[in-house]
Amino acid sequence: MKIFVTGATGYIGGTVSHKLLEAGHEVHGLARNEERGLLLVNKGITPVIGTLDDFEVLNKTAIDSDAVINAADADNPFVARVLVDALRGSGKYYIQTSGTSIVSDNAMGRAGGVIYNEDTPLDALPEKAGRIATDQMVLEAANDNVNSVVICPCLIYGKGLGVRTHSPQIPTFISLAKSSGIPRHIGSGQNIWSNVYIEDCADAYLLALEKAPKGSFFYLESGETSMVAINQSIGRMLGLGEKTDTFTFEEAISSWGPPMSYAMSSNVRVSADKARSLLGWKASGPSIFEEIEKGSYKIYK
Repeated sequence: MKIFVTGATGYIGGTVSHKLLEAGHEVHGLARNEERGLLLVNKGITPVIGTLDDFEVLNKTAIDSDAVINAADADNPFVARVLVDALRGSGKYYIQTSGTSIVSDNAMGRAGGVIYNEDTPLDALPEKAGRIATDQMVLEAANDNVNSVVICPCLIYGKGLGVRTHSPQIPTFISLAKSSGIPRHIGSGQNIWSNVYIEDCADAYLLALEKAPKGSFFYLESGETSMVAINQSIGRMLGLGEKTDTFTFEEAISSWGPPMSYAMSSNVRVSADKARSLLGWKASGPSIFEEIEKGSYKIYK
């Protein structure tokens, strides 16, 4: 198939694009300029020059493609709307990338949280209302003969296979540990996040293109752990031992800004049983601790 991927120069989109190419698909990826386009060419991806604001480019490329994967910006409703509208009545697949911060609880580092599956009603924070509404719009496009799917990954770790090799969360904690001389987490760090290896995450997109019923929503995870445990693992990797310290919420806001600070102090817990049963998805990558201590994050030492 000819598949259009937004976010092809990013972490998720780049790894999904790599897997699509390996599976024999023709991948066209959005790139904001010629320089970024060359990065895609080097990965075997045909660049489509434009930004997320170039709606005519998005519309035309989507119409000319056999499937579309939006891995660029889960909080941009206009991009999703333009792409979905381009595919209405076509029977083509459209995959929207969401994210499990939609279930975050602002726990300020305290343990707890509901383990969400796809049937659990959302008790969402106000700042997540827009993303949830966008996801719902995508799912409802199934009524207009779009094979629409929403994939909702959690904390993704590991080395990506595209232009961008890591997501920001773990490298940010590593940088904080190095500058402080001790790993630090917001509050007590007992808050829990589900997590998934990047290649396992990307595999779910390919399975969705083959097997997902239209109008399907899937959480992705292969386990969960606390922020303090992640930072203890970072300490072992850096040779700092397992002792950790508190990073106050005020410090986090000043250094990281509100979105990451609220997210990294929340409980974000989901179950991927639906993806396992309906798509046959299986996680086979290393654990988050193996990857931090023995894998790709050692480059940040």
